[in-house]
Amino acid sequence: MDSIKTYQLTDAENHQVTFDIRKMEDIYDKKNGIPDLPHRHDFYIVILVAKAKGSHIIDFNEFTLEEHQVFFLSPGQVHQIIEEKKSFGWVLTFSRQFMLKNNIDYRFIEDINLFQDYGYTPPLQLNEIQFNTLNTYSTEIFETYHSTSKFRIEAIGALIKLFLIFSNNICTIHSKDPQQLQAGSLILTAYKDLVEHHFSEWHKVQQYAEALHVTPDHLNRTIKALIGKTAKEYLQSRIIIAAKRLLTFSEKTAKEIGYDLGFSEPANFSNFFKKCTGQSPTNFKKNI
Repeated sequence: MDSIKTYQLTDAENHQVTFDIRKMEDIYDKKNGIPDLPHRHDFYIVILVAKAKGSHIIDFNEFTLEEHQVFFLSPGQVHQIIEEKKSFGWVLTFSRQFMLKNNIDYRFIEDINLFQDYGYTPPLQLNEIQFNTLNTYSTEIFETYHSTSKFRIEAIGALIKLFLIFSNNICTIHSKDPQQLQAGSLILTAYKDLVEHHFSEWHKVQQYAEALHVTPDHLNRTIKALIGKTAKEYLQSRIIIAAKRLLTFSEKTAKEIGYDLGFSEPANFSNFFKKCTGQSPTNFKKNI
């Protein structure tokens, strides 16, 4: 997996840069229309598409690139944009440090449920009114970013939060009471953190539930209510994404990858992979 290029949100002048905004058409011109190889970032990305033709591949899922849509990518997700012609729109990037500097609680990202760490992450489709609203926010962010106005970074932080809140309101809104949502959000954040650190060791929801001092059923229901998939499905998605990345970007055999991901026998890894994807690890690697 070390062969996957990782972009960081820094530049030569200021190694603490935590935010950027660019026009999709400018990025296209700078690269002469040549797509990047699959890569990942150490920051959040929001891509608001005004007009485009092509595809956007996110963690091995391919989505049609077209007008009036918005993509939300989390740090670490592997993606690639392939444009058949010049795209128009906005690319906003910001880090966790940027959120902290602007008093945006990290739980806010979890609560809005726009950024999915792993698995199926389709774009949000917008009607013309919704697109125009987000486009107005983006234009104002761009103009503020390139101005010399006082408190411009704070203004950008406020505008980004408005952008995300408006996007979240387009989606289905939870009807649970605020206390339930807050408690569930804390469990979700802790669960995701545990999965990130232990997915290659702990393959059972029971292990995570014990660490969080809740029952497996409660953990499954809580995660399902917040992100639309159970704790088990989220865990399986994380393992499968790690497996696909290793199969695609490393020279390791399926047997070696199975051991790396905590499977005691190659057959167990192969059966798990096939059950989740419909094909064996070997066939997946052959078809890359």
